[in-house]
Amino acid sequence: MASGLFALLDDIAALMDDVAVMSKVAAKKTAGILGDDLAVNAEKASGFVSDRELPVLWAISKGSLLNKVIILPIAFLLSAFLPVAVTVILVIGGLYLAFEGAEKIYEYLVPHPKEAHIDLDLELTEEQILAFEKQKIKSAITTDFILSVEIVIIALGTVVGQPLISQIAVVSVIALIATVGVYGIVGVIVRMDEFGLRLIALNEQTDSFSDKIGGVLVKALPVLIRMLAFVGTIALLLVAGGIFAHNIEFFHHLLPTWPAIIKEFLIGLGVGVAVMIPVLIFKKIRKKAPLKH
Repeated sequence: MASGLFALLDDIAALMDDVAVMSKVAAKKTAGILGDDLAVNAEKASGFVSDRELPVLWAISKGSLLNKVIILPIAFLLSAFLPVAVTVILVIGGLYLAFEGAEKIYEYLVPHPKEAHIDLDLELTEEQILAFEKQKIKSAITTDFILSVEIVIIALGTVVGQPLISQIAVVSVIALIATVGVYGIVGVIVRMDEFGLRLIALNEQTDSFSDKIGGVLVKALPVLIRMLAFVGTIALLLVAGGIFAHNIEFFHHLLPTWPAIIKEFLIGLGVGVAVMIPVLIFKKIRKKAPLKH
């Protein structure tokens, strides 16, 4: 009886060790998406009235958890009964990531109309503020759903062929990190300026040490968000290029002597541009087309 219990514990320990190793590999593979997820959500969770930032972030976090609850069972069923679908979804997701990365570079290089910005410092009614929050929360949760699909599928792609219990454990760990870790960091980021302002107001002295630290934090927030957006864009193209290089024979043998990071970036960028061009043409045609009454 005791030997059987020890054997069971040994099996559990071995399983947990395997899960830890595979989770580390999966985390490396999904790091690019997590970086973009962090950048996107830091931008979407900012711009609210100060005392509403954390409630809004909490609402987005709950939506993100619900997204994972919906996505994970479907992903595990596909892995168990139709594993080829995982690769197909992975490549389709790679097309989306490559397109998104290329589009961000295009929007940075080519002038385009910016989205209308709502100034919450104006005299807005409570209903208007809540409507604005609801719209931003819905947009953030929708974006999170798309990124969550990619995170789960990429993580699942690293453990295809492993026992189902290992797949469930590894992908669930990555999904939890993608929610708790990302939104925890976002919460710290969006409160940086508020903490800085409190340091500035800590005493009546001007140009004190707390004033300097507070000023740095206030000024650092927009810079940090822009840096995250830049890193996230590069990461999107690298992840997309890696997906194509590892799952499509043509790209796998392309540029064999080049460093992997340069090869994957160029592949991601090339595919992204190839997808973006017809999308932009379609948008222009649709914009110029007369409205039918």
